[in-house]
Amino acid sequence: MQGYYALWRLANGFSTKVGAVDEQGGTNGMEQEAKIAATEAGGSGRIATNLRMLLILEVVGNSDRSMSPTEINEGLGLPKQSIHRLCATLVSEGFLVYDSSGKRLRPALRLRKMASRVLYSSSLHIVRHQILEEVAATVGETVNFVVPEEKGMSYLDRVDTDWPFRVQLPIGTHVPFHCTASGKTFLASLPYKRRSVLLDSLQLERHTDKTITNRERLAVELREISRNGYALDREEFMEGMMAIAVPVVDNEGRYIASIAFHGPTVRLDEQTLLSHRRYLSNAARR
Repeated sequence: MQGYYALWRLANGFSTKVGAVDEQGGTNGMEQEAKIAATEAGGSGRIATNLRMLLILEVVGNSDRSMSPTEINEGLGLPKQSIHRLCATLVSEGFLVYDSSGKRLRPALRLRKMASRVLYSSSLHIVRHQILEEVAATVGETVNFVVPEEKGMSYLDRVDTDWPFRVQLPIGTHVPFHCTASGKTFLASLPYKRRSVLLDSLQLERHTDKTITNRERLAVELREISRNGYALDREEFMEGMMAIAVPVVDNEGRYIASIAFHGPTVRLDEQTLLSHRRYLSNAARR
């Protein structure tokens, strides 16, 4: 499931390095890309006009943090006036958006949707779905491929089982971060400072008697999830449903999605979930 991390970073807008404690910058080879573009423009040392916006989007998509126009331009070398004008255009057209500081840019909904559709329509979707089918056949429960969005975790792909009694969560469903296995896997992947900021902003709404609504208690569990490499939902989102999730990461260890399976407590308990953890982790690395 690796090999398409740049598009996934654009698609979910939340990319992080699993287990990291500090944010990291960098343009990830964009200086080389700029040189290539300049060569293709005729060796003039200038980036072709029709490539400039694409390269800006690539820089932002390859970064694990929001970036200022000046930071975006470090590997591009565009005139100061041009980089600010192009970024302003991308913001006005809905491809980029400023973060809460009002100074740094990150992928906006339009860009994330475009990247997600490209991925979904590609052969990579077929490969991913086949892996989910293999996992579902092994664990005997519904398997999900889940990505973070602003509204919560979104079910991008899934394989259902043939059980007459199963929990229905269709593709496109949004579920909370704080009380789902996939959501907690994402939260645990965040660097400490970013995780703390996000926890402060979340409304830890109670969904069942087992939902963790205490911030400090949730923070402790997220540290354990970060160490263990998996998360459990012990009827925290829905009564009578349990789940396990593991992170899907790119070649640099950055989180891009969660792969999870869930089912009713009449068939699943914690021991059963954990017995499939290694297989689920192996599937996430494919």
